[in-house]
Amino acid sequence: MFSDVEMVVFMEELEEKIQSINDNVLLLEKYGGSPEVIQEIFRAAHTIKGSSAVMGFEKMAGLTHEIENIFDRLRQGTMQVNTFLVDILFEALDKLKMLKDEITRGADDVQVENILLKLRSIQAAGGAEVPAGREADGGAGLVLSTETPDQLDDVVMATVREAEVRGFQAFWVFVAIDSGCQMKNVRAFLIFETLQQTGEIIHSNPPAEEIQDGKYDQGFSLVFITKEDMGQVKNLLMSIAEVNTVEIVQLDSREVNGFQEESDEDGREEAKNDGVQRAAAGGADKTTIKTVRVDVQKLDTLMNLVSELVIDRTRLDRFVDVFESKYGSDDLVENIVEISNHLGQITTDLQDEIMKARMLPVATVFNRLPRMVRDIAQKLGKEIDFVVEGKETELDRNVIEVIGDPLIHLIRNAIDHGIESPEERRRLGKPGKGRVVLKASYVESHIVITLTDDGRGMELEKIKKKALERGVVRPDVLARMSEREAMDLIFMPGFSTAEEVSDVSGRGVGMDIVKSQIEQINGTVEYSSEVGRGTIFQIKLPLTLVIIRALMVGMGDQVYAFPLSNVMETLAIKESDIKIIRHSEVIVVRGSVLPLLRLANLFQIDSERGNGKLYVVVLGSGNRRVGVVVDRLIGEQEIVIKSLGRYLGQMTGLSGATILGDGRVALIIDAKGIVKDAGKEELAYAN
Repeated sequence: MFSDVEMVVFMEELEEKIQSINDNVLLLEKYGGSPEVIQEIFRAAHTIKGSSAVMGFEKMAGLTHEIENIFDRLRQGTMQVNTFLVDILFEALDKLKMLKDEITRGADDVQVENILLKLRSIQAAGGAEVPAGREADGGAGLVLSTETPDQLDDVVMATVREAEVRGFQAFWVFVAIDSGCQMKNVRAFLIFETLQQTGEIIHSNPPAEEIQDGKYDQGFSLVFITKEDMGQVKNLLMSIAEVNTVEIVQLDSREVNGFQEESDEDGREEAKNDGVQRAAAGGADKTTIKTVRVDVQKLDTLMNLVSELVIDRTRLDRFVDVFESKYGSDDLVENIVEISNHLGQITTDLQDEIMKARMLPVATVFNRLPRMVRDIAQKLGKEIDFVVEGKETELDRNVIEVIGDPLIHLIRNAIDHGIESPEERRRLGKPGKGRVVLKASYVESHIVITLTDDGRGMELEKIKKKALERGVVRPDVLARMSEREAMDLIFMPGFSTAEEVSDVSGRGVGMDIVKSQIEQINGTVEYSSEVGRGTIFQIKLPLTLVIIRALMVGMGDQVYAFPLSNVMETLAIKESDIKIIRHSEVIVVRGSVLPLLRLANLFQIDSERGNGKLYVVVLGSGNRRVGVVVDRLIGEQEIVIKSLGRYLGQMTGLSGATILGDGRVALIIDAKGIVKDAGKEELAYAN
C-alpha cells in the first residue's frame, strides 16, 4: 500500500502531465508535427505509464502505453499528424481524465477497451483515417471488424439489459482469423460452437449465416451473453486453431453508446505557454525552477497571521508616537523608534511575499479553454482562430477559482451567438475563420480580462424582442428603458437570444451567472458591441480578495469602510438639499436625480446632526448609482478583510470587518448589495 503523501504526489504529477499532453496536442494540430512537441508528449505519456504501473493502476498504464506507441511512431516518421489522429488522441485524453477521477472516487467502473481498439487501429493504418466502425487487431497487421461496441442498436442493448437482470454478463467480442486460413467457414463454425457451450450469441456482424458460409473479411464481431468471466471467454477462443486475435469489451447497458460523459469543468493546471515558438527556438536556455508543493490552507493561515502582525505594527507605531512625545529623544526612545521602523519594514516585506505566494498565473484557467473552443467549433461547424494573451498575469488563487465558469459562458456565447458560419462570413466579406481573442493585463491595482470577437455583434431590437418573448420584462417597462438598460437585459436570468436550446447554449442560464459570480468577488463586467463588427466583454477584477483599498467614514462612534472600487465620488451637502420623491430621499447632482440612503437608518445607529452638514458617498455598480449619507469622511486606507464568522453569518449591508490600528473593529459595507437593493426599489416604483 502507498502512503497518503505518495498518492497526493502521484495525483498532482498526473494532473500536470495530462495538462501537458492536452496543451501540446493542440499545438500539434495547429502547427504540425514539431519534433520538440512530439517529444514532450512522448515524455509525459511515458512518465504517466511508469508511475501508474508502479502504483498498480493497470488500465491507466495500458492506455498511456498505447499513446506512447503512437508518439514513438510519430517520432520515427512512420505516422503523420492529421485531424483524425488528433480526434482519437483527445478521446484517449478524455478517457485518461476519467481514469484519474476513477482513482479519486475509489471505483473501478471505467472501460478502456474501446479506446484501446481505436488507438491500435490508427497505428495499424499508419495514421490514416480508418473507415467508421472498423477497428484494428492490436498491431499484428490491419485486421478490420465491421462494427464497434458503440454502434450496437437499441434492440441488442435491450437484450443486454434483460440478461444483466438475470445475472448474466454481456461481451462484445471481435475475433480475427489468420490471413492464411483456407477454411474460414469451418473456423467460424468452431468459434460459434465453442461459445454456445458456455452462453448465447445474440448478435453478430456480419450475420451468422454469412459468417458460417465464410463470407467475411479476416474478422467478425459478436455479442455474447454468459456467466463466465472475460478471461475465460478469451482463453476459450484463443485455444481454437488459426484464431489470431481476440478483443473483448464488457457491455454495460447503463452507458450511452459505450462511452461515459465527462464534464468540461475539470480543473487543469498550467503547462507550456509558448509551445511551438519555444520548440522552434531549438534548445533555448532552460532555467531550473526549484519548487515545493504547499497546502493552500497553510497559505491562508499564514496570510491571517501576517494580517494580525500588520494590525499590531500599526498599534506599535501609535505607541512609539506617544512614547516619543512624552519622553523626548533620549537613547531608549531612539532604540524603540529604530526597532519599530525595522519591524514595520519586515512586516511589509513579509506581507508582500505571502501575497505573492498566494498568486497564480491566469494560465491555470486559460489553458483549459483552447481545447473547449476546438470542441465547440467542431460541433457547430465553425472555424475559430482562438488567441490567448497575457497568460503570465497573476491573480489571487481565490479569484482564480471563481473566474473559470464566467469565462466559459462568455466564450461559448461568442462562438455560438457571435461568430457566424464560414459561409455567412465569406458572404459578408469577412475571413471564413472567426477570431476570438482572450487577453489578461494589469490596469492600476486591478487585472482586466478582455474577450473580443469579430462576429455579428448584439442587435438591440433582437434583444428587446427576445426579452418580451421570454417574459423577462413587461412591455411598458421596456418602453421606458434607455438603450443601455435594454442591452443590460442580457444579464437577466432566463434570457437568451438562441432560437433553440442546444448543449452549447440557449437555456438562459449563462450571462446572469457571469455577472453574479464576477460581482461576488468585487469585480465588474462591462461590454460594448457593434452590429456586424463584433463584441468586447471586459471583466475587471481585484488582484486579491484579502486586502483592499477602502474609504473610511464615521457614523457616531463607529467607523465603516466602503470598498474604493465602488466609490464614484463624495459630496458635501446640507439637509436643505435633500428632496422627497415618492417617500424616498433624493438629491440632484449635475442635473440627475440621485437616490439617498442614510447609513444611520440602515444599521439603526445614532447620527451626529450638530451643524446640519452631511457627507454623501456615491456608490456605483454597473449603471446604477446611490448616495449613502454619513457623518464624516476619515480618508482612504488599505484594510485586511476579516469574515464576520458563523455566529453573525450573512448580514444585510455588510460584507466583512477589519481591525483598525487602535484595535477597534470597523465594519465593511456591502456596496454592491446596497446599490442592487436601491435598484430594486426604483424598479418597484416604475412598475
